[in-house]
Amino acid sequence: MRSLIDISDFTRTEIDDMMKVAADIIENPAKYSEKCKGKKIATLFFEPSTRTRLSFEAAMYELGGNVLSVPGEALSSAAKGESIADTVRVISSYADIIAMRSPKEGAAFVAAMNANVPIINAGDGGHCHPTQTLADLFTIYREKGGFDDLTVGFCGDLKYGRTVHSLITALSRYKNVKIVLISPEELKLPNYMKIGVMEKTGMRYKETGDLEKALPELDILYMTRIQQERFEDRAEYERLKDAYILTEEKMKAAKKDACVLHPLPRVNEISVKVDADPRACYFKQVENGKYMRMALILKLLKEAENPVKENLFAGKEIIEGATGCENPRCVSRTEQELKKLFKVVDKEADVCRCVYCEKRKRF
Repeated sequence: MRSLIDISDFTRTEIDDMMKVAADIIENPAKYSEKCKGKKIATLFFEPSTRTRLSFEAAMYELGGNVLSVPGEALSSAAKGESIADTVRVISSYADIIAMRSPKEGAAFVAAMNANVPIINAGDGGHCHPTQTLADLFTIYREKGGFDDLTVGFCGDLKYGRTVHSLITALSRYKNVKIVLISPEELKLPNYMKIGVMEKTGMRYKETGDLEKALPELDILYMTRIQQERFEDRAEYERLKDAYILTEEKMKAAKKDACVLHPLPRVNEISVKVDADPRACYFKQVENGKYMRMALILKLLKEAENPVKENLFAGKEIIEGATGCENPRCVSRTEQELKKLFKVVDKEADVCRCVYCEKRKRF
């Protein structure tokens, strides 16, 4: 059964095709108004969400389908200790497709291993958020006309920012994209992204702590929130939360045709006065996300009509560890009887990564 767990699950061609469908939906909404008649999506959200959950629900309604909503872990059987595997097996009996968000990294992967319907990862902890990436890509496409030769700056929380990880992975497929990583030392992009994605694909990048110095060279500025919910140390969050604030004054240094993105919600990292700037595109992202989720739902439901058993470990050398993942947020630390599986990254150095959350581990 085809699912979307990570943005790399889809080829560049597939993503480009979905953008064409999304553009057609904008131009011809009536053509799609009953495409999902008789179908149901379950929005299974174990973490707070406004935009993503409502975007999926609006997408399904505008396709003529229906919605089953679980807007919080406290209101589901997860509060009683039910495993993710059991939860999705049950919900597969009620819905045709499931959009799932969880604070546990790798939760959507476990769901896809056990569900009988397509799973859409709507965010799994600090790991990845592929449907936000679809919204981001479609916004860049509509504003810039393409992706080749762009300089894209990511600012703020690059360590826990799952939207950043997913978008960098997607942009690595395009030609001559340069990345500027703007963050405090404590929130730098994880090495597995730098080594396993950017360096592996030959993507150029540089790191800096100075937003104002980086602004003039950027075609796209992707601002992010310092995420309080990802910090175990409250004092560290308080120290870093106001590290970067984009203001009208700072925007004077940006290119005249620059594009400012933000996955939202924002706290104070973008002044509300910037909203009136025509280069501010973060509310356009919200609408674009709905259209891309409509295209995604159509694609996955179409493929589910003739399901092919998907090998989630295809192309990976997998080993089972005697000890588990060291990431406290990894789903493998809480899910009942889940195998401790790792993909081999460097056999000679005995370096592996957890198949669920991608945390590095040596044996």
